[in-house]
Amino acid sequence: MQKISVLLADDHTVVRQGLRALLESEPDIAIVGEAETGRQAVQRAKALQPDVVLMDIAMPLLNGLEATRQIAKEAPSSKVVILSSYSDDEYVLQLTGAGAAGYLLKQTAAADLLKAIRAAKRGNTFFSPTISRRIMGHYRETLLKGVPVRKVSERLTSRESEVLQLIAEGHANKQIASELGLSIKTVEKHRQQLMNKLGIHDIAGLTRYAIAKGVVQPSATVNAV
Repeated sequence: MQKISVLLADDHTVVRQGLRALLESEPDIAIVGEAETGRQAVQRAKALQPDVVLMDIAMPLLNGLEATRQIAKEAPSSKVVILSSYSDDEYVLQLTGAGAAGYLLKQTAAADLLKAIRAAKRGNTFFSPTISRRIMGHYRETLLKGVPVRKVSERLTSRESEVLQLIAEGHANKQIASELGLSIKTVEKHRQQLMNKLGIHDIAGLTRYAIAKGVVQPSATVNAV
């Protein structure tokens, strides 16, 4: 029997160790790698081509949303299942739109996690019951009541989101340029576009926005404010 290959992406070592212990006890699942940043998750998904990437949202350098978008584009055979403490409606909808095959809360029972991994391998989706109800409620409201869906133009681009996260984590323009392989002038341009789009004109405001949207955890912004 060919095992389901899984890549674990979480910035907490103890969480990855717990997930590894749980999943490796299953005869049909094999852990093929780990990642502690979103950027590592993308790189290792491309290199290892796992069946499933188990992904946290609050990851340093590149968060789970952007990592999911990039994996869907660059390693499309790998299905992303989100395992997170965040249940913000906007994030759930953005992640499903980005190609996530499942979304589970960290309070989820182990049995549901195993079901989600196996469903993703089969090409299906799986969500925590509370997440499923909220997704259905959102689309029901959108379709039946004519509630407007937020325009794509109001959303940040993938690159803008990357720059926002790095700014909120306290990185200077030079560091951001090095991390993303861009010129300092290009980073400055992205930062200005962010401020214009969001109507926020200082670093502290961008940091508060990033925290509010779950792009970064408050503990990751110690040097930014």
